[in-house]
Amino acid sequence: MTDASSFRSWMIDANDGIIATASLLQGFAGAGASDRLLLLAATAATIAGGLSAGGAKWAEVAVEREAEQRLVREESAELEADLRGEIDELTAHWQAKGLSPETARTVAEELTAHDALAAQLDAEFGIEELLTPAAPIWSGFATATAIAFMVGASIPLLITWLVPMQVEDTVIVITVIVSLTVTSIIAARAGHLVLRKVLVRSLVVGIGTMAVSYVAGLVLF
Repeated sequence: MTDASSFRSWMIDANDGIIATASLLQGFAGAGASDRLLLLAATAATIAGGLSAGGAKWAEVAVEREAEQRLVREESAELEADLRGEIDELTAHWQAKGLSPETARTVAEELTAHDALAAQLDAEFGIEELLTPAAPIWSGFATATAIAFMVGASIPLLITWLVPMQVEDTVIVITVIVSLTVTSIIAARAGHLVLRKVLVRSLVVGIGTMAVSYVAGLVLF
């Protein structure tokens, strides 16, 4: 992933944190929650949301590694059963890439001699490097997704802590709109996207989610 793509993804995750936490607070506010309960809800949403994002990344990488290991077993068995056939497949792969039949054969044989399994995994599945056993755990703890979510969630959390309850709802809505506008501008510039489209999507999702949450709290509780 490029630096621009990573940064844009970080902005999107931060937006998720802003919208999720602010919408939860609007739902509680619609239900007539006390200031103390709103503080508890905002704090819990920030912590739980970050942990959930990290857990989701851990699960995603774990599944990816399991799939890789299954492919390793399958390809190893195929190499053991029919090495010549696998070299033929690898030759065809390089021919399809534009090499002459002779050059493709030479490349296939040399790559197979160097690391037959790696050559097959790269050619057939685009796997250049296998995930290590520690990769899922590391991804869960160090993922930027969790950090970005918690940074975004901290915005409505801080408002809940610092702003008087009488104007808290209004300040949260205004701050969320401003925050989503800023992050949309940054994400659009980083990804060379159309600002208007990015901004409209973010605001529609953010304001719509808060509105639905507030009405749900008002009507159901």
